[in-house]
Amino acid sequence: MKFHIFKDNKGEYRWHLKADNGEIVADSAEGYSTKQSAQHGIDLAKSASNAQVQDDS
Repeated sequence: MKFHIFKDNKGEYRWHLKADNGEIVADSAEGYSTKQSAQHGIDLAKSASNAQVQDDS
């Protein structure tokens, strides 16, 4: 898997996480004004690997 940082059509930075098959499995859901802020969002996503799963089904 690989994180990608890119600029959207509004000029904001966004990120998404792509699986090895190219499918996007996560994204930033918001635009960031700086690349550093987007990187911070990636760092937060990386640190959430031990987050609990809440099943409301």
